[in-house]
Amino acid sequence: MSSANTAGVDKVLLCAPRGFCAGVEMAIKALAWMVRAFEPPVYCYHEIVHNKLVVDRFRERGVIFVDDVSEVPPGQPIMLSAHGSAPEVVAAAEERGSYVVNAVCPLVTKVHHEVKVRANKGYRIIYVGHEGHEEAVGTMAVAPAAISRVESVDEVTALPDFDEPTALLAQTTLSHRDWSKVAEAAKERFPDLWQPGRSDLCFATTNRQSALMAIATRCDAILVIGSANSSNTNALAKLATEAGCPRVFRINGPDELPDDLVGTVGVTAGASAPDDVVAAVISSLDPGQGVEEVRITDEDEYFAPPRDIRDLLGALDVATTVGLGGDLSTRPELDDRHINATDVLLKL
Repeated sequence: MSSANTAGVDKVLLCAPRGFCAGVEMAIKALAWMVRAFEPPVYCYHEIVHNKLVVDRFRERGVIFVDDVSEVPPGQPIMLSAHGSAPEVVAAAEERGSYVVNAVCPLVTKVHHEVKVRANKGYRIIYVGHEGHEEAVGTMAVAPAAISRVESVDEVTALPDFDEPTALLAQTTLSHRDWSKVAEAAKERFPDLWQPGRSDLCFATTNRQSALMAIATRCDAILVIGSANSSNTNALAKLATEAGCPRVFRINGPDELPDDLVGTVGVTAGASAPDDVVAAVISSLDPGQGVEEVRITDEDEYFAPPRDIRDLLGALDVATTVGLGGDLSTRPELDDRHINATDVLLKL
């Protein structure tokens, strides 16, 4: 591996959409605002998103990531990660923290709600998710006695015959291929299986996989930018291999580039990978015939910051305006929608 490629790369096929999804955008901006609003340290329960470079940038600004809320000194501000937290974790944070912001992705919140509703109606929930993944752990904790987790056809086959009605739910970041095989097996085992009207799979994850499939057969190699503990990043790398691309590499950034890439190289990024890292990778590849962006759809989804952050920003804005002698009636409204999370990270 080296930080610069030889002159063998002719062209880069760049997937679109790629990189940050709406949930990651929201979570990163929320934690950045907490960093600016409070004296360090700010504590975060689990990594805010599964990306090493993002986490390291926040660590440099005094954020301390913990795996147990009990590690947080009483009275400190706490952020809960985008992957969703167990109800008891949320309660412990609210009891311990001076200010608590839950940056859970709304799509994960949807699955938590589905789990709660189905469990209260007496269903046995078959949950498709990766063992030990933070999203799966948090989701299962909503109704642990009512959930059976699976992630393969064999595990579906091994399930007992349940007396109660069954429902099928999923970790949002699964690949569609992995999900569909297990879902079909579950429906064969349990013909009356309940499923939500709208898929649990994250639209951003699905879009990134579709964009990758649009370039896979045209590439001599594919680079998937993202961290090893990112489920959706790993799903992209697996999909590229299954699609027949002869060389597939998951990398964190340009310093991990192979030094023998040639021909046409595909580039995509997991949903928690910053766009400046994508740009740095392409710059290092330095393709002789340039970059072709292959776009399969536009994403205009927007998730507003958690209410606690909106209240905090509003109070800070008022205090700043008054402190500078400004007019509250004429101050511009905060426009989070058009603030880019990559820019926020770079300006931390």
